[in-house]
Amino acid sequence: MRAAIGLDLGTSGLKALVLDEEGRKRAEARAGYPLHTPRPGWTEQDPQDWARALKEVFRALAPKLSGLEVVGLGLSGQMHGAVFLDREGRFLLPAPLWNDQRTEEEVRWMEEVFPRPELIRRTGNPAVTGFQLPKVLWLKRHRPDLFARVHRVLLPKDYLGFLLTGVQATEYSDASGVGAMDIARRVWDGELLQALGLVSDLFPELGESHRVVGGLRPEWAEVLGVKAGIPVVAGAGDNAAAALGLGISRHRKGVGSVSLGTSGVLFLPLETPTPDPEGRVHLFCHADGAYHLLGVTLSAAGSLEWLRKLFPEASLETLLREAEAAPLGALGLYFLPFLAGERSPYLEPRLRGAFLGLSLAHTRGHLVRAVLEGVALSLGVVHRVMRRLAQAEAYLATGGGSASDLWLALLAGALETPVLRVVGEEGAARGAAILALVGAGVYASLEEALRATQLEAVPGPPPVEGVGALLPDYEAWVELLLERYRRLP
Repeated sequence: MRAAIGLDLGTSGLKALVLDEEGRKRAEARAGYPLHTPRPGWTEQDPQDWARALKEVFRALAPKLSGLEVVGLGLSGQMHGAVFLDREGRFLLPAPLWNDQRTEEEVRWMEEVFPRPELIRRTGNPAVTGFQLPKVLWLKRHRPDLFARVHRVLLPKDYLGFLLTGVQATEYSDASGVGAMDIARRVWDGELLQALGLVSDLFPELGESHRVVGGLRPEWAEVLGVKAGIPVVAGAGDNAAAALGLGISRHRKGVGSVSLGTSGVLFLPLETPTPDPEGRVHLFCHADGAYHLLGVTLSAAGSLEWLRKLFPEASLETLLREAEAAPLGALGLYFLPFLAGERSPYLEPRLRGAFLGLSLAHTRGHLVRAVLEGVALSLGVVHRVMRRLAQAEAYLATGGGSASDLWLALLAGALETPVLRVVGEEGAARGAAILALVGAGVYASLEEALRATQLEAVPGPPPVEGVGALLPDYEAWVELLLERYRRLP
């Protein structure tokens, strides 16, 4: 039985998944690593920790591969991070991540050089603090000594690819989140980079997600217990790879995904590069050769986890039961889930969360209910922006939060769109493995691979009626909060 390995380099750990040619999970392994926050607003990881995790998951997988012919390996991972390499391929400093917020000044300067509408037209997005390009400008401005030694800047998953093959390469889905790619022509935007004092050679070669970028080096093949030289495929950014794992592509019209993980993510495929004119949601390349819209609520299940820690005496199951007993609207209590700033549709890193309308009548159950409703309403606002640009006939739900019937029902009400549950193993590692099966020639095309590995989807709980009626008050509260934070220096 032929199989491929998908790697997903997440923020908290590396996951490896072995997927056979019929779409069945045959084995998996995980390894964690720390997240460093040396200053407020900074988030970093050490690429050495990623390399150690890679060796750990390979050693864990090796004895589980008996009876399988491993024909390829695919990559996925957290987007937007920056690994700065010198000419010898050594990294020069810890890698700032997707949620690092140190680049506010660089973002402002980028929009002085290129007004926001022009940036959106070129790259599909405005300048965003978490993207890779502002990180490059930050290093040039604040550490010119290190910047002078930079030969190449890689995205996190592409650094894994470099370790595995010795080749520095990337692909369109992840590269479209750098902030430097002409999204329509799928090339590095030389004019944009020149205006910012940079050159295209800083960034690796671009290409398709299923293409083979190199062969597995002997030292890694020995750890994994496979033959050297098996194809390593470029892969995709985590959201695009996760969508492929669910079977979401341009060929499945009107079907998107909604993730209730630490962050909440709405994903909708798109045939042509059509950005929101105000840049309120992201436009990226999809791994299927087309495009997708992406809207992000930074603190989704993260908000619920934060609240759970405030009540250590109660289990999560108890809290959810109490929330279910509370009425819709939580007696006029609103929660704004901006605990770590917000991406879509506000793009305001300084925004912070709030309970609004709190009174003596409110209990613990009302607080939990307000958090569930607040996240659902936040994603509902994002959905209203996205549906003007792309079809949205159904969403496939993923992430830990989707296990809650109440949360899924509230979400379906806020989105005013059917929400389905997926049966089986899903995630970015699965999508990366599917791409590897295509790159290795097991399937003639990605469309064929997605048909052969399609997961079953079943209806979720019925939507809670009346959630949409809460949106006007929710948005009014957000506007009051935005006005306050935008007055801050």
